[in-house]
Amino acid sequence: MGNSTMHDMTVGSPAKLIIRFMIPMCLGNIFQQFYNIADSIVAGQFIGVNALAAIGSTGSLMFFVTGWLNGLSSGFAILVSQWFGAKQYDRMRHYVAMSVYLSVIFAVLMTAGLLAANESILHFMNYSESIMPDVKQYMGIIYSGLIVTAAYNTLAAFLRALGDSRSPLYFLVISAAINVALDIVFIVVFGMGVEGCAYATVIAQGISAVLCFAYIVKRYPILHLTREDFRIEAGSLGRLLALGLPMGLQFSITAIGTVIVQGAVNIYGEVYMAGFSAAGKLQNMVATVFTAFGATIATYVGQNRGAGRIDRVKQGVRCTQLMVLCWSVVIMTVMYFFGKYMTWLFISPSETEVVNASVTYFHTVFWCYPFLGSIFIYRNTLQGLGYGLVPMLGGLFELAARSAIVMLVAGHTSFAGVCLADPAAWLSVLILLVPYYLYRMHKFSRKAEVRS
Repeated sequence: MGNSTMHDMTVGSPAKLIIRFMIPMCLGNIFQQFYNIADSIVAGQFIGVNALAAIGSTGSLMFFVTGWLNGLSSGFAILVSQWFGAKQYDRMRHYVAMSVYLSVIFAVLMTAGLLAANESILHFMNYSESIMPDVKQYMGIIYSGLIVTAAYNTLAAFLRALGDSRSPLYFLVISAAINVALDIVFIVVFGMGVEGCAYATVIAQGISAVLCFAYIVKRYPILHLTREDFRIEAGSLGRLLALGLPMGLQFSITAIGTVIVQGAVNIYGEVYMAGFSAAGKLQNMVATVFTAFGATIATYVGQNRGAGRIDRVKQGVRCTQLMVLCWSVVIMTVMYFFGKYMTWLFISPSETEVVNASVTYFHTVFWCYPFLGSIFIYRNTLQGLGYGLVPMLGGLFELAARSAIVMLVAGHTSFAGVCLADPAAWLSVLILLVPYYLYRMHKFSRKAEVRS
């Protein structure tokens, strides 16, 4: 296959393959989040609590935007991984070329739409007039740089589809370091406000996209495209959209839920906004292991489905479920007992009310981490098999649960009531995903029996 970083996941021990692929994915996810976290740390330490509230509270919006692009590119990459698993490299390259077309179109449309709706979205989220100008400026710059975010996500998704999760990690490490350096230069040296953080993020992401492209050109002859590959086929575009759109929507539906919850938290004022923001960032850090297992199982399942190895799909899901449960026990313990001290990374320990708001969140949700981890396994397995609709419906269940809790409690009960929105959402998704996964596996087993 011509490249040592590619991994054929249709042969060998499922557990070893999954762990070897997952670790770079996990580190990559941490560095991807590092952009907004670095912005929050620098803003909180050098500009103040209002800047932390402004940038920190955009996490749900950032997730909405980058999640949509990430979901799209991951959906497109499933077809790339299936044709790679089937060893049909011409078809694989054709799908890569069609994915490039679609990624550019979506990035341009999103940039135009989000810039036009920026202020309306922020009013919907109940931002106070004191921090509205900062948030509007920060998000405006982020939206303007979406083309580079889309470029990195799409190129990295192609590499992962071929079993290479290491190279995207290296590029993210480099760009995360550049992001921190630029944050400090723009804010501390040049005295810029929150716009300095936004420019640093866009420049750093642009660098990771350029590095990824250069690496593919140099090291991956299997991905070198010809004019023939770019010949438009409506059927191929339709198949890509049938996987990419539900995955993008599923991320966005989840993100809309978090935007609604953030809007409810904003009612309680800047102290709770800052506390909720710090807690959310810490939780996202520990949950990146779940995200990485999800992305790994999607590639693993995609390649094995392409090769017709459903027995290996089941093995992979079983051992991933066990690993997710083990990690859940670790983070339940850490977040319950040590979450308080971890929030000091974002805010001075003397800001006791902000720290206490974070602790309230951890104590309300910690017991539900095993369910959160399981969502990523079953959702991504179904997507890797080529079933995008039910995982997207799971996102709608999640949104409904979050919205119901917010409508019942926001402004009527304490902040802890709003925190219950997350556990309610996680449990509601599994009610749909697990039975559907078992149903699909049963259908595959019946087919195998009929053939034999």
